[in-house]
Parts: sequence; structure tokens; C-alpha cells
Amino acid sequence: MKNEFKDLIVYGDHKFSIKKAKTDFTGTYSKEKAKDALIKSKIEVNQLQERLYASDTHSLLIIFQAMDAAGKDSAIEHVMSGLNPQGCQVFSFKVPTSEEYEHDFLWRHYKALPERGRIGIHNRSHYENVLVCKVHPEYILNEKIPGVSELKDVNKAFWKQRYESIRNFEQHLIANGTVILKFFLNVGMDEQKQRFLDRIDDPAKNWKFSSGDIKERALWDKYMKSYEEAINETSTADAPWHIIPADKKWFARLAISEIIEDKLKSLNLKFPVLGEEEQAKLSETKLALLNE
Repeated sequence: MKNEFKDLIVYGDHKFSIKKAKTDFTGTYSKEKAKDALIKSKIEVNQLQERLYASDTHSLLIIFQAMDAAGKDSAIEHVMSGLNPQGCQVFSFKVPTSEEYEHDFLWRHYKALPERGRIGIHNRSHYENVLVCKVHPEYILNEKIPGVSELKDVNKAFWKQRYESIRNFEQHLIANGTVILKFFLNVGMDEQKQRFLDRIDDPAKNWKFSSGDIKERALWDKYMKSYEEAINETSTADAPWHIIPADKKWFARLAISEIIEDKLKSLNLKFPVLGEEEQAKLSETKLALLNE
């Protein structure tokens, strides 16, 4: 992996500062150079996906978190377009349903995990429970957790326990063969404003805009604080966060693809090798077909 992409990783051995993270970083790439590099990377990822499926030993969970209009949907569309749909599944998590509220906060995410050999993409994820819920702690009361019946119960000790639950959840998955890649698409406030305006001005994009987006934008500083704390609390050696500068979508897509490619290569996956008996059967079958 190129150093400019390595620098985007937060391993947990140092504190991440969201104020110091550039949203418009593009490294040494121009837009055209990045497009060419993305094409090559997607071809590599496609070939590596086939090995992942054939080996049937690991699964890959890709998590996308971001503020509204940061480009999660388009990143998934462009970066994953070269994958075999049979080995890939995408889940977009909205407000929990009444059934989901009857279970612990990880239940619906556990149900959506990819099987061995497959790639699972979570557009928003279990991290909403320490991001949106951190900004709107009143949502926690819907979970009906014993001992948490008032807002004063959603305190530092509560969040400490929730971060620990997430770390333990991810460590359990990793120990059982699931590789986790966590991406925070870091868009600047000015860029988000422009993208909102573009959605309003373009009738074809009106459906993407919600008046609620503006209400959440007014809470920008609270969200940034929540992201910074969540990233610092849950970045580990095995499941680090990747902070993707998202003002330039073309760079964000390349960075994501390169990181996925590098992670799959690091698994050193091999195609299964048939035993001598099965090899002999292949030879017999080939001979039979040729003699038809």
C-alpha cells in the first residue's frame, strides 16, 4: 500500500484529532491519474474476491460511516461495481424497527454479517449507536435497557460499556475469520453545504435531500466530537479506522479500493488444491468428454 494511504489509518496507538484531518487531501494524484488507478485496483479486487470465495476461510466486512452527503452511496457504487454480485451483499441501516428494539443493539448487525467467502458492506453500521445516539441520547431510552430509564442514566459509564461491547464484538468476529475494514468518509462542512445545494438545484437529486439533514447539520460540532471519540475508543490493531478525505470523491474512491485490495492481498488466499484421487477423476472425466 502506498504511504499516502497508510497515513489514513488510525491504529489506536495514538490519538486521532478530527480537526487535524484534512478533508481535501489528494496526495500525489490528479483526477485522471486516480481514475486510471481505480480501474486497475478494481480488477485486482475482483480477482482477489474470487480467491476469497474459493478458499471459504474468511469473510470481509466493510463498514462505511459518514455525515450526510459525504459520498457513501457513490463510493459503494463505484468501488464495488467490479465485484461478483453473488459474493457480495449490501445492508443500509435505518432507524431500528420495533422488533430490533426488542433485542440488544448489536442483534440486527450480527444478522447481517457476511458468510465465509463473501464480502459484506454495511452502509452505516453498529457505530450509529455511539454516533447518532451520542448526539441524541434520548434514542437510547427506546432500547429499554435495565437501569437506563432516564437521560441521566446515559452517562460516561454507559458509553464506556458500549465502546467495550463494540470492541468485544469486533474481536470475536476477527477471531472467527471475519476481516473488518472501517471507513470514515471525512467530508468538510463547506463541501457538505455545496452538495446539499446541488441536491436542491437538481430535480434528479431532490429525492436525496431531506429537511432533517439541515437539522443534523446544525449539530455538526457534536457529531465531530462523537466521531473523534468513537474512532479513538474503537481503533485497534486488528480493526483500525481508515479516515478517508471525502471532499474529492475521485480520491476517496481510489483510497477505499486500494485499502480493500491491500487487505485482501495480505490474507494470502489460495485456490483449493484437489487431492490425487480427485485429480485422477478430472483426468478420467476429460477423457470421457473428448471421446464422446
